[in-house]
Amino acid sequence: MKELVEVIAKALVDEPDKVVVEQIETDNTLTLELHVAQEDMGKVIGKQGRIAKSIRNVVKAAASKQDKKVMVEIIQ
Repeated sequence: MKELVEVIAKALVDEPDKVVVEQIETDNTLTLELHVAQEDMGKVIGKQGRIAKSIRNVVKAAASKQDKKVMVEIIQ
């Protein structure tokens, strides 16, 4: 999951070297924290959060096979 979010985010931003994804795992929940540069926040979130929602949907679909709940948080 971590690699999936990282590849998607690096394709969207101007500064792909500043993209960092941290993975925090609890019992049945996986939290992925996506860190991007300040000037790339708008590109990752998109108008009205559409791109962020799409990223979350893709990750959710990929996680459905593992029977885990995955949350993606975008942090600057």
